[in-house]
Amino acid sequence: MISTWRKRRSARKSNSKNQIEEKNMELLMIPSHFKCPISLDIMKDPVTLSTGITYDRVSIETWIESGNQTCPITKKVLKTLEPIPNHTVRKMIQEWCVENKDHGIERIPTPRIPVTSSEVTEILRKIESCCKLYQGSESGRELVMKMSKMIKESARNKRCFVNNGAGKILSSILLGFSEKLPVYDVETMEEILSTLTIVLPLDGESKSILGSKSSLNCMVWFLKCGSLSSRRNSVFLLKEIMRMEETWRVEELLKVDGALEVLVKLVKEPICPTTTKASLLTIYHMVNSSQLSNVKARSKFVDLGLVELLIWTLVDCDKSICEKALGILVGICNSEEGRKRANNYALTIPVLIKKLLRVSDLATEFSVSILWKLIGKNEKRENVVLIEALQVGAFQKLLLLIQVGCSENTKDRASELLKLLNLHRGRAECIDSLDLKNLKRPF
Repeated sequence: MISTWRKRRSARKSNSKNQIEEKNMELLMIPSHFKCPISLDIMKDPVTLSTGITYDRVSIETWIESGNQTCPITKKVLKTLEPIPNHTVRKMIQEWCVENKDHGIERIPTPRIPVTSSEVTEILRKIESCCKLYQGSESGRELVMKMSKMIKESARNKRCFVNNGAGKILSSILLGFSEKLPVYDVETMEEILSTLTIVLPLDGESKSILGSKSSLNCMVWFLKCGSLSSRRNSVFLLKEIMRMEETWRVEELLKVDGALEVLVKLVKEPICPTTTKASLLTIYHMVNSSQLSNVKARSKFVDLGLVELLIWTLVDCDKSICEKALGILVGICNSEEGRKRANNYALTIPVLIKKLLRVSDLATEFSVSILWKLIGKNEKRENVVLIEALQVGAFQKLLLLIQVGCSENTKDRASELLKLLNLHRGRAECIDSLDLKNLKRPF
């Protein structure tokens, strides 16, 4: 309570300080040539266009990226879209800030000069040369690290590298390296994996290269043998690849020895929440694809114990992980083998009922879909399962769901489940369910 009050007091002081500075800036007569013609604010990074007019970098780059190729003031067509830093004006602004520091004006820091397209092209050329021809003044790893550092400096630098084909070049280099595993320079490959995750999302051509058999083998190898960071980066890239609608990628991944095992292991032995989510999303696309490949994937995942693992994950997890885990169970329960495995697990029904109306609309729809597949599509419709569902409050929750509103498809399935449950209401009473969070994981 005390810490919360201190935070609020600190925030009020900070806000009041900012307001004072803004007021002081308004009271001072800011020289007109220190103001950006677009934003009318004092320039933090003044740059000059080919027309001779100076703007703040952020403002003019936003103007150019919107598709404009003319100077906002003169309306003349720009000879080059690369603005030139105006160091003279910047120094004048900094000196003016120092002179007026008594008024609460802070000195504007010297901005980092962003990378240019020509510099990016040269760096990418050197990386290709070093990594493919294994020669050059700088090692490939050092160049990739330099490139990664530049990308992290600003969003503009990232756009510049992406627009000049950094994703395609790095993907091609990784493809070439993958044929030499595990004897080639693993550290350089790890740097490439890390840099690829920084430039996400990738273009279609880069994804096609990474979706090849050799590249997939490489990423799975890192998932098995790599460091924690390389395993994390590899699963991020797999998630990016499996987002594509080309289902042949699922077929290729299924052919890679141990691919499904390492994905399940990342869920069972999590590195961090983002890695778990990436693993679940990759699995989700694999089990819910519309081709024959998803049948093979479902069967393998069931054999690996994914159904039980997901149920245990649902016991205590955040909203995002819950939705992804339920989405995977929807796909797995499309198969008879998956439904049988889920029905035979004691926690399945209690956990699914717990998630109704408690997490999100999407989680509720997934839960109803799974229950419908386990009970409604079960030809035997064993009374044991129906009675168990009644005992943990399925009838009351499904009835409430219809009353509060849901999608038509979910409403139809909930109504069908209510009809089946109603036949056995006289044989079972709703009992208080146990707190599932107190259960110990068996793994």
